[in-house]
Amino acid sequence: MKKVFLFCACAILLVANTALGHFGMVIPSASTAMDKKEAAIELALSFSHPMQGVGMPLDSPTSVRVFVNGQAEDLLSALKPAKIMNHEAWKLLYTMKKPGVYQFVMEPKPYWEPAEDCFIVHYTKTVVAAFGEEEGWEEPVGVKTEIVPLSRPFGNYAGNVFTGQVLLDGKPVPGAVVEVEFYNQKGAYKAPNDYMVTQVVKGDDNGVFTYAVPWAGWWGFAALNTSEAKMDHQGKAKDVELGAVLWTEFLEPVRK
Repeated sequence: MKKVFLFCACAILLVANTALGHFGMVIPSASTAMDKKEAAIELALSFSHPMQGVGMPLDSPTSVRVFVNGQAEDLLSALKPAKIMNHEAWKLLYTMKKPGVYQFVMEPKPYWEPAEDCFIVHYTKTVVAAFGEEEGWEEPVGVKTEIVPLSRPFGNYAGNVFTGQVLLDGKPVPGAVVEVEFYNQKGAYKAPNDYMVTQVVKGDDNGVFTYAVPWAGWWGFAALNTSEAKMDHQGKAKDVELGAVLWTEFLEPVRK
């Protein structure tokens, strides 16, 4: 009887763990700035299971940069320690000084995940548009792996269809599998069952995927691939999960 109980308990834990998607997170306080009064934004950087509100520690990232008008700016020195979902995280303040499309990108240190017996590195991106400019949102920034939006990644209504393309080493990933989760920051939603926590879509031969966003808020798209290079963990070579993560906001219209 004890063996049966232990087996069932382990099975439940296994299902719970597989239902939780890992997501690097870069969430700005706003996805658009319409005038100079809105120029200052705060970005929250974390690593979590966003729908379930379960956090994990995020070490100081390897790099944090903003790309605008073809130029990259290093923001690593602006990071301040923070607590997000009760775990170590980071925040930074950034002031947009000119019209443009600002692409913020975080490369974290490799995260060892014992449950999956591999390292995780999520190249995480979000896009903020400032002062009416919207040129260049579809441009890749050139990191190891990324999701290039084919739908404008700001100024979207809840219910819109979102389309993106998964790149690895600058090339499309045929049949890319993309996990999708809502940032359930206020705990307002509960998944009916574990299958509903993480949505999954598959890209076409060019790595292009589509997802219809059901309600307002921040939504994360994570395309996962295994690196050809392995990393050492306690003397053994382990796989590295490379994640291309994109966060974008969808809004409800203002009702009169």
